[in-house]
Amino acid sequence: MTRIGMITPSSNTCLEPVTYRILSGVDDVSVHFSRLPVTTITLDASAHFAAEPMLRAAELLADARVDVQVWNGTSGSWLGAGHDEKLVHRLQEATGIPATTSTLAMAQAFAVLGVKRLGLVTPYVGEVAARMAEQYAQQGVAVVAEHHSGLTDNEAFASVPGADLAAMARAVAHDVDAVAVVCTNLAAAPLVAGLEAELGVPVLDSVAVTLWQALRMTGWDRPIAGWGRLLDGRPS
Repeated sequence: MTRIGMITPSSNTCLEPVTYRILSGVDDVSVHFSRLPVTTITLDASAHFAAEPMLRAAELLADARVDVQVWNGTSGSWLGAGHDEKLVHRLQEATGIPATTSTLAMAQAFAVLGVKRLGLVTPYVGEVAARMAEQYAQQGVAVVAEHHSGLTDNEAFASVPGADLAAMARAVAHDVDAVAVVCTNLAAAPLVAGLEAELGVPVLDSVAVTLWQALRMTGWDRPIAGWGRLLDGRPS
């Protein structure tokens, strides 16, 4: 049995059920969750994402002897990939278990797909989305179109209707290599396969992309159909 440990924001209500849905036909992978306090997403709320609470959450997951551990939140997309790389080092040093984050998983997806021009969808306020674009530019990925919902209450992100998410994705899908829906509390994963067929470009949802990377890190590489080209094993 492959075991994946995920650290998730306390107010997240999307990540766990969607991850279970993606793995509903997979009998040899289990996912186990630990939470840390996160309720608000603003540039001023970075204290939510300090390493110490994550280390405590990771130590609890280590008791379950997981094969990989993941910070399944997207804070690194505005705090910077370097922030998450340091976090991963500390998690691995403390537990001896390989680690990654949603932000690093998305960067890996960009690399695999050759993404240089990106359409960005988030639930966040404009200043957070702008900071994300700056951080992606440092990775060589230009955000050429973006759409945000202007929300700060993390629990409310899960209530953004699927029709709104699809409309946002369509609005940013012109002349891009991919569309990224960045937030692990948006219910975008069930829309990915349909949007990819409609838009003709990869659609990268944070929940699905993070699971994809976690599975790869364990050596589990079988396709999971119906959730987009990455999980379906068709990255090109």
